[in-house]
Amino acid sequence: METNHPHTHRDPPVRGPTPPYIPQIRLYQHWLRDARGLQFDSYDALWRWSTTELDAFWQSVWDYFDLQSPTPHTAALACNTMPGAQWFPGAQVNYVRQVLRHVDAAHAAGLPAIISRNEKGNHRELAWPELRRQVASLALHLQAQGVQPGDRVAAYLPNVPEAMIAFLATASIGAVWSICAPDMGTHAVLDRFRQIEPKVLISVDGVTYGGRDHDRTGVLAELRAGLPSLQHVLLLGNLDASISIAGCASWASATARNDAETAAFEPMWLAFDHPLWIVYSSGTTGLPKPIVHGHGGSMLVALQLKVLHNDIGCSYEANSFGERYHWYSSTGWVMWNAQMSGLLSGTTCVTFDGNPGGSKELPDWGVLWRFAAETGVTFFGAGAAFFANCMKAGITLSDYGDLTRIRALGTTGSPLSPEVQQWGTAQFEALGTTDIWWNNISGGTDFCGAFIGGNREMPQVPGEMQCRMLGAAVEAWNAEGQPVTDEVGELVCAQPLPSMPLYLWGDKDGSRYLSSYFDMYPPGHGRQPGGGDGPASMGAVWRHGDWLKIGANGGCTIYGRSDATINRHGLRMGTSEIYSAVESLPEVLDSLVVDLEYLGRESYMPLFVVLRPGQALDEALRARINAAVRTALSPRFVPDDIFAVAEVPRTLSGKKQELPIKKLLLGQPIEKVVNKDAMANPGCLDWYVAFAAERAQTLPAA
Repeated sequence: METNHPHTHRDPPVRGPTPPYIPQIRLYQHWLRDARGLQFDSYDALWRWSTTELDAFWQSVWDYFDLQSPTPHTAALACNTMPGAQWFPGAQVNYVRQVLRHVDAAHAAGLPAIISRNEKGNHRELAWPELRRQVASLALHLQAQGVQPGDRVAAYLPNVPEAMIAFLATASIGAVWSICAPDMGTHAVLDRFRQIEPKVLISVDGVTYGGRDHDRTGVLAELRAGLPSLQHVLLLGNLDASISIAGCASWASATARNDAETAAFEPMWLAFDHPLWIVYSSGTTGLPKPIVHGHGGSMLVALQLKVLHNDIGCSYEANSFGERYHWYSSTGWVMWNAQMSGLLSGTTCVTFDGNPGGSKELPDWGVLWRFAAETGVTFFGAGAAFFANCMKAGITLSDYGDLTRIRALGTTGSPLSPEVQQWGTAQFEALGTTDIWWNNISGGTDFCGAFIGGNREMPQVPGEMQCRMLGAAVEAWNAEGQPVTDEVGELVCAQPLPSMPLYLWGDKDGSRYLSSYFDMYPPGHGRQPGGGDGPASMGAVWRHGDWLKIGANGGCTIYGRSDATINRHGLRMGTSEIYSAVESLPEVLDSLVVDLEYLGRESYMPLFVVLRPGQALDEALRARINAAVRTALSPRFVPDDIFAVAEVPRTLSGKKQELPIKKLLLGQPIEKVVNKDAMANPGCLDWYVAFAAERAQTLPAA
């Protein structure tokens, strides 16, 4: 049964007694003891086993979650190479089968699959059998349009239940899913979807955000014109349920079937590494990288992350009965994938579509808190910037209803400052929750998982993440490529994870994949499980592009990007995409952008522009530059400041020197960050040195 009514008429959820919530990682360790005869006297010992005995660890995850395959696999990790590790050869899986196995038990317990709301108060609850029916109906519709395993289905949808249904239907028949959020402009979406040549596009007519409706039918027309591979378009009427556009099929009719064929529908069995979805991560040059993840690896790592580390349980099991999992996200962020993964373990997912801060005219940082109170959320996650904004706005959580069912707060996207964590803890103490747990995680779109995160049983240190994840052989390496403790170094992962990319779409020889993650250190260096060098045939370690410090107690701190990629609250964008937008303006000859988030400071992104002679950087031009970024990419990537400069520093080969300027603005001396002899225009550095010195005087201590 799906209900649809404004939240103003809702009764609050029934409050049962809070379940005991024995930590999920403790239950897993009990299982290891009883089923495997393995006991560990510390988390560090458990982690070292999981990153040394990789085959045994990942097999234990498969068995613990009782994953199913009609055919046996010969090993968990058959070949330890990076890239190219072979996981579970012989096994057949389907992400959607793992979701739908919970339908009957969850429904019998009276628990919904998805609870959703938007800014207008449109509140819906989707029952598990109705989720299954709509997925089956849409899957059969897609097959009727000729969609085959391996075909791409692209979506331009907001964070609504239909996006989850569309993904599940696509994956159930072996097609490959890819989604962009409707806050992205035509140019940015086409840069992504053109690369993968989708057969089907599922689009929305518009969205509501910040108190305003935003029509997207014009973008839809441009996407249809710009994607010649399209054979079928489905239209979801989000703003106007009765909308009809020529050449577009109706979402409502595609999901309306309720017959013997839908009742009998089952997701097909697929190879463990069959492509599941394509996500995008932008570097400093070229088009966004289309990253392909597989069904089996994505499923395994999602369960490892969400259950064992995020401590999110199955909603119909006694230990975690009534679990309601909310992580605020847009569909353009990998946390949307992480939110959806709640369904893998039979967990009710609670989603919100809209601005978490109200509107410009009526700022309101209580939006999500009221939503959580009214829906009985137990795990509340958001980007670190959300919590910082709540603190800055001076809100008091007790004003927003009964939040006492929340026992855990998840954060990611950027480092969470100690001050914000302490503020949140004090807010929950005032509500009577004396043991609120902050689950601060850091990972990436690149492998759809986390390297560093939480452990419900470990002590909390504000500003730190508690531990390295099980199975994730993460180290901080110094300039010599040696692991260091209590020092900031490059974040590397020395062993493969099942959810690392299968490949980058269109990267025929694998060179782009190699250069993105594996070209900094020599093959074999640091690759022996447990430490030490392995043969060169094992390949190189994964270099992630973050600065990391691992403390003596195992706690971890991320200090921002070690490369020039822009990371705005967890959403990554290549600088090349920003340049493309800015330099399309006739007034702008050249540009340079850097994102300064080191040492946990709030992200600050200045843009430096070289203007055509006779042009001045007045308010009108600033507005045009900001509008160009907002329209082509997203409002999230509008710069914090714009400065006119005489030149952009470049190497002798013509490359913009983003990373040296970023390091300079983060406080490093110019002679340590750049080799002037390798520059085409070293004289321009004086301006940037003076700018860095001036800015340093205005910065608070990190």
